[in-house]
Amino acid sequence: MGMTVRTLAGTGLLGAGLAALAYPLLLRRWCLTWGATEEEAARALPGDDLLPDADLVATRAVGVDAPPSAIWPWLVQMGSGRGGAYTYDWIENLFGLDMHSADEILPQFQDLKVGDALPMGGSGPTMIAEIVEPERVLTFRSGEGDWVWTFVLVPEGDTTRLISRNRISASGATPFDRLVNLLIMEPGSLVMERKMLLGIKSRAERRSHAVERPRRIPAGEPAEKN
Repeated sequence: MGMTVRTLAGTGLLGAGLAALAYPLLLRRWCLTWGATEEEAARALPGDDLLPDADLVATRAVGVDAPPSAIWPWLVQMGSGRGGAYTYDWIENLFGLDMHSADEILPQFQDLKVGDALPMGGSGPTMIAEIVEPERVLTFRSGEGDWVWTFVLVPEGDTTRLISRNRISASGATPFDRLVNLLIMEPGSLVMERKMLLGIKSRAERRSHAVERPRRIPAGEPAEKN
């Protein structure tokens, strides 16, 4: 029995060690560029100059079957006490962020301006809107200046590319902190941001298609004439 336990423990440690080695070698680039094309990941975006010497850059993207005008309202109402973050609320709230993702456009939170705060709960960082170009670019920077988060909307015919870029400085981080960031925080950020991007996509597409869908005319009812 003791030998079996030791064998299982050793196997588990070996597996964890192999996974820790595999991530930076095989999976890290995919994790940091999920959904983005090579051109999108390499492209200079608005807000990059707010933190030019970032230690970590993650560019993730999703295609949305809707115009920028259908996506923008979901972006500007993000935040705790507002529209939430469209990701796993229960995980966000474990960290005291008080996020509750909305499924509708909230008119009272649509007038976001440069200098406004993005509320991240009582335990979250202070994020300030630095670039607000409606239906094109939305950039936030942390009060400490060590995190810049940019959303860019790129129309492609009837669809839109929604690109999210995080630039983070880890100056002053200890070697242990860097290891935790590499093996835990980076994969964790993909889980949360992937859910967020897909959440925005589904909300924007649902609303856009509902607006565009023509009213079904009941049988026997004459069609309206122009």
